[in-house]
Amino acid sequence: MTQPGNNTGPGPRPSADRPLRVALLSYRSKQHVGGQGVYVRHLSRELAALGHEVTVLSGQPYPVLDEGVTLEKIPSLDLYNDANPFVAPPVREWRDWIDVLEVATMWTAGFPEPLTYSLRANRELRRRLDEFDVVHDNQTLGWGLLGIKSAGLPLVTTIHHPISVDRRIELEEAKGLQKLSKRRWYGFVGMQARVARRLDPILVPSQSSADDIAREFGVAPAAMEVTPLGVDTRYFHPRPELERVPGRIVCTASADSPLKGVAVLLRAAAKLATERDVTLTIVSRPRPGGPTDQLVDELSLRDRVEFVSGLDDTELAELVASAQVAVVPSFYEGFSLPAVEAMACGTPLVASHAGALPEVVGTDGDAGRLVPPGDPEILADALAALLDDDAERERMGAAAWQRVQERFTWRAVAELTARRYASTIDLVRGGRPADDTRPAPARARANGA
Repeated sequence: MTQPGNNTGPGPRPSADRPLRVALLSYRSKQHVGGQGVYVRHLSRELAALGHEVTVLSGQPYPVLDEGVTLEKIPSLDLYNDANPFVAPPVREWRDWIDVLEVATMWTAGFPEPLTYSLRANRELRRRLDEFDVVHDNQTLGWGLLGIKSAGLPLVTTIHHPISVDRRIELEEAKGLQKLSKRRWYGFVGMQARVARRLDPILVPSQSSADDIAREFGVAPAAMEVTPLGVDTRYFHPRPELERVPGRIVCTASADSPLKGVAVLLRAAAKLATERDVTLTIVSRPRPGGPTDQLVDELSLRDRVEFVSGLDDTELAELVASAQVAVVPSFYEGFSLPAVEAMACGTPLVASHAGALPEVVGTDGDAGRLVPPGDPEILADALAALLDDDAERERMGAAAWQRVQERFTWRAVAELTARRYASTIDLVRGGRPADDTRPAPARARANGA
């Protein structure tokens, strides 16, 4: 395992200061959903601020990007859009064989996007081999990536966590025919594992995630490099001028994913509601009539629980900063941006002792409290203890903010990622500086002209 800051390329240490042309791939990039849109937006912004030319090639839903970053749309049939999901457009609107594959996979209950996006990206990049110095894939892990690699483009990959963990947890929750449909939906995971084993380097957000990827996907530990994620402290920071709402608990999580533990949190909230005046705000939109929506009614929590979605960064940060306690009740996390966002806001955090959360929060209890995943009684007790202790909440919030400043800023993430790019480029080019392959204007910029 290569630790942050080490150089893995041959010859002299490559310079991450030289301007690079980066193609950042993301098969779907919606803000605040799965963390993919958050990662793409903030990494691309900070890379651009360092002087690199960043082009994001994304499928739908497209990301929100900052000034200085170029978005190039790689359109799919958008079969999972919020307005009309699982509905294929008329055949006359299908463009090529990849569209046929996309529809056929959906019609047979599979999830085609990682494969079909990777095929489209491969086709696009092979037409533009001289336009980019490095390609960075954000956990697509489709067969098309191997085509990009074979074309000679230096390729860096980020894997946040192995989706096989999600599959296993959802299969354990499923019953009857649901198990068959879940197995088919997660059919792409086998492809991801086989592709991942043929990629190097792979950036991972935590040592826990690296261990899981090695175990689940069979990736060699030497191919992985720990590169933590960050938080945008322009928005997520303590707000002493903002009064915290008594009894408010906040959670940012995909409401209908069993992996995220929202059902456990709802049961804990129901216990708390019998003892005190609390409210729970969940940043997500559950499916109407789905299991989470039904559980809210079963627990008689409709007047205590609010679901919100579509928040921009300022609104989300203000919400998190207004809570007395934040919760990450997941059964597994490869990193957890919601945990770091809460810590950055100085909001006391209760999180599951699962996946990478102990690495993020720290195991000494200074910046957050860790509880066993899946136990609503213990979770409720931990929340109650914090709600009752003003001094401890203040101490914990200050310690969390300090930990974020020391470990989890996007600028530090971008600087480390740029070093990964440089070493990968030099390795692929056989030690030849990547700038030698670039047009004269780019070489002039690299030389300070």
